Amino acid sequence: MSDAPKTNPGDIFGWPILKIVYRTDADKIAALLPPGIEPGEDANVRVNIYNFPVPDEPEYGVLVNVDASYRGTPGGYTLGYGIDQESAVFISRDMNGQPKYPAEIEYYRVGPGVRARCSHQRYTFLEFSGQTTGVDPGPEKYEENEWWIKVSRAVGGAEKAYDFPPHVVRVKSTYGTAHREAVDGELVLRDSPWDPIASLLPQRELVSAHLDWMNFLGRDITLEGALDPEAFWPHADTISGSRWPGSNGGPRRS
Repeated sequence: MSDAPKTNPGDIFGWPILKIVYRTDADKIAALLPPGIEPGEDANVRVNIYNFPVPDEPEYGVLVNVDASYRGTPGGYTLGYGIDQESAVFISRDMNGQPKYPAEIEYYRVGPGVRARCSHQRYTFLEFSGQTTGVDPGPEKYEENEWWIKVSRAVGGAEKAYDFPPHVVRVKSTYGTAHREAVDGELVLRDSPWDPIASLLPQRELVSAHLDWMNFLGRDITLEGALDPEAFWPHADTISGSRWPGSNGGPRRS
């Protein structure tokens, strides 16, 4: 008998997260990290595509995260959460520094087939297509750390001035693996001035892809240390609500 999770028909609780890991160039990751956050041991980009109720309606989303550490603790620096519901964008960023912004997400599974497409401002910046290949057991219990940045530039836009200077937010989450399946597929990154993942984090090797049914065991969101506000200034200008580097408040253009 299969041990795969069972849900009520039509219930979005229990949807797996499509977790994709690919290798990029270490210097590309380093260029995106503000001073005080260090590159991780591996030059990996972690893309999670999901559908989960936030708080009580479906939120389709795409998370882009790069291996990074803060004060010696390994984790991931989050560049953006593209999501399809506007109500969660501003409160998430204003309260916790979570870099959410509006995006259009398609994500579904039909039999062994898994498909995803992520778009923003009419640019499709990421596509994935694959087939499940069977159960791939994950760890019974594990911890993940995400690094967000809470910051507010000064009203009126004075140079290098803040109403709230940059601070690191630590998101410490504990999970267990309920069920996990490997996926053999292809990840395609496409050029976009709004989500420049293809140009700023080019794919060198697809490391892994999984459908992951996780048990959420705990989550703590805490305000950690301050970053050097002057050194951070070049990182204060970003695209939409993400932490992709911007140009005078607009998208980065080549």
